[in-house]
Amino acid sequence: MSSPSTGSRVSSRRVVTKLLVFIEENHSLDQMRTQMPYAFGLAKRYGYATDYFALSHPSLPNYVQIAGGQTQGVVDDSDPSTYPLSGHSVFGQAIARGRTAGVFADGMTQPCAPQDEGTEGQDEYVVHHNPWVYFRAEHADCVRYDLPVAALDAAISTGRLPNAGMVVPNQCHNAHDCSLAQADAWFAGYMRKIFAGPDWRSGHLAVVLTADEDDHSQDNKILTVVVHPSQHAHVVHVRLDHYSLTRLYEDVVHAPHLFHAAGAASMSRAFGLPLG
Repeated sequence: MSSPSTGSRVSSRRVVTKLLVFIEENHSLDQMRTQMPYAFGLAKRYGYATDYFALSHPSLPNYVQIAGGQTQGVVDDSDPSTYPLSGHSVFGQAIARGRTAGVFADGMTQPCAPQDEGTEGQDEYVVHHNPWVYFRAEHADCVRYDLPVAALDAAISTGRLPNAGMVVPNQCHNAHDCSLAQADAWFAGYMRKIFAGPDWRSGHLAVVLTADEDDHSQDNKILTVVVHPSQHAHVVHVRLDHYSLTRLYEDVVHAPHLFHAAGAASMSRAFGLPLG
């Protein structure tokens, strides 16, 4: 793995005020560790969890749990017309507290798209990987800030990544329809841009890579990588799960913990992430 250009220009005051989460699909800890060499190289350089678990099968319940701290009765991958969710998400929480939020969806052609788009097996966007679309009380904010992935490049280069951010790869780039090697290369392309960008150099950005679920091969244990200047070959053995990630979003934006996030193990504490 080529070393990321973090350099000495990273600020000495490295308090996390921004969190950007990339989510892969349907692969276990061992599969991701062995078949995503760039991602696991970052894991070994910065930090990763050995005992992090998804909570459900199939995909959508996991995304809803990350975004909202509970499933709200979601049991399958149906679209938002089947599951018009009440309450708030971590993205809505961020905005309500004067912070910023954003989802960047690969393959999506219109903001907050409520239906699948694209060609199956190639650049397909599937709505059940984009949880903000399901929170009906936050629809206006979703339309403003849940954007096609092209907006991610501008956010990186200008230092305007959101305080609560999520990147939703398409069905190839998330390794659902293509290989983990292809997903790894796509992730690497964005990480190299991030390492060159002002949010990383400020020391305020933490990046998390995880997966929605495994392929039923490892009891839903998945690789979860935490990239931040405070991390140095940090291997975390505390049991964590997607509600811990909900809680991390909320800790970063200083919001109350939603539902099961309140009782979840703290990722910020487990990794020793400095919060403002």
